[in-house]
Amino acid sequence: MSGSSNKSQNGSPKILRASGTGRGAAIHQINPMTSPALEGTSFISPRTPRGGRYSFDRTSDDDVELRLLGEDDQRRAANGIDDTPYYKGEPKRISSRDKRNMVLLCVLYLIQGVPTGLALGSVPFLLKEKLTYSAIATFSLSSYPYSLKLLWSPIVDSLFFPSIGRRKSWIIPMQLIVGTVMLYISLNVDTLLENPASHINQLTFLFTLLVVLAATQDIAVDGWALTLLSQDCLSYASTCQTIGLNTGFFASFTVFLALNSESFCEKWGIPRLTLGAYLTFWAFVCYLVTIWLTFFKKEDPEPLTEADLSIMGVYKQIWEVCKLKHVQMIIVMHMFAKLGFAANEAATSLKMVDKGFQKEDLAVTVLIDFPCQIFGGWLAAKWSRGDKPLRPWIWAFWPRLGFCLLSTIVVYYFPPQPLSMAFFGFLVVTTVLSSFTSTIQFVGISAFHTRVSDPLIGGTYMTLLNTFTNMGGTWPKWFVLKGVDLFSVATCSLPSGSNLILETTSCASDHGKEVCKAAKGDCIYETDGYYIVSGVCMAFGVVFLIAYIIPTAKKLQALPLTAWRIKL
Repeated sequence: MSGSSNKSQNGSPKILRASGTGRGAAIHQINPMTSPALEGTSFISPRTPRGGRYSFDRTSDDDVELRLLGEDDQRRAANGIDDTPYYKGEPKRISSRDKRNMVLLCVLYLIQGVPTGLALGSVPFLLKEKLTYSAIATFSLSSYPYSLKLLWSPIVDSLFFPSIGRRKSWIIPMQLIVGTVMLYISLNVDTLLENPASHINQLTFLFTLLVVLAATQDIAVDGWALTLLSQDCLSYASTCQTIGLNTGFFASFTVFLALNSESFCEKWGIPRLTLGAYLTFWAFVCYLVTIWLTFFKKEDPEPLTEADLSIMGVYKQIWEVCKLKHVQMIIVMHMFAKLGFAANEAATSLKMVDKGFQKEDLAVTVLIDFPCQIFGGWLAAKWSRGDKPLRPWIWAFWPRLGFCLLSTIVVYYFPPQPLSMAFFGFLVVTTVLSSFTSTIQFVGISAFHTRVSDPLIGGTYMTLLNTFTNMGGTWPKWFVLKGVDLFSVATCSLPSGSNLILETTSCASDHGKEVCKAAKGDCIYETDGYYIVSGVCMAFGVVFLIAYIIPTAKKLQALPLTAWRIKL
């Protein structure tokens, strides 16, 4: 077991290592592209098991395992959940210290939401004007790290400088680098976006770096939230994340796209906000918050036990969980469950923009959808209670697949501009309903993960399950966007009277589009690969739902909670 104490014998600080993911609630996945605008972001605060520090000396005897806990914790461990209310009697008033710390958490999550909103939201729409779907597929790789942060979360949670603080040791450098990267992009944004095809690799690298940094900061802030707030206010940590992360994400997506639109700014008589100015502003916000955090906010030391000092211990736990047969079944289910919606979420919004849907109208649609999903999350949480939380998750597959089909039909028959109010209202309604089905699934699967997670390693267990859930929605994006161009057949139609002879008449590829554009021709699609990819995804979704998801989910839901426990 690796590790060290807080200080050496002579009192000099050392780098410490402690285990655990520091994550007590379900991962909040942002799905930036769905039909016809964006999938609403939903958040819940599940009843996370609140066991004490776990032990690595567990035996095969369940009674011995439970005796590691107190009397109340034994009852909760046997049931797999924590049904104990946060307050007994009248709730206490929130102290001024907790209020200040809540504001701090909101600001830290806000800083995290800004770069993720750019990488997962607005930048792909800016690039679509000049890039093919294959090139955007390359850029979509920048969203992958957010779904893979479990791989390095034990390191972030374990290595730190005690003189700085367990969480500040990571938050401070991450925010400084985020600010610096955003400042670099702002100074070079004109060059990068003027000809993005030539700089797609650099753009992908820069925004991937931003997402990695934001994900690392998220791990540290999640862990700090558990000690920054008092026990009575611990339930507000999820609320702070909801407020901060969503505010940052929607500022970078909804608000920025609207203020970046020339037609929107001309209509309202306001100056246009450029990407460079937006990035510069948030770079200096990062610097100012980090300076304040460094010199004016002290982090309280956390008591660490011997079990807290093992990085390998956490990775061993993850491996032991993955070895369980039913966990392997749920991993397979998660990795392919969202494939039926993949084309809809990755390409439908971009196709609608191709058809003439204005980005500012898209932003308004998302703005209307967001509060609806907050209410929808509350309803979905009520439906997911009880011993069958997967039931609403399964039921929601059918309407969600139906909305995917409807969205594909909408793209095919998309009317020319300007859009009528009736059609725009139809898009808003379908967006809200489609997102609501996604919300039901998110809440249902999160409730199931909370129910089955081993209380002794609840954070690690839940984060692992949620990681595979998130990856199931992330990995198909690249293949979907590549497939749209691969299966498309398009020819370049030159202006009448043109004497140019093209080296290729196809303009489905990146090179063909550039040649056609240089010749001032129009790219005419004979076969649009979007419809082929969308049909394949939906067909697979229906078959996989009937053949694997429904029987597997029923089997997993019927297992006793003891079947999900691990022995170390």
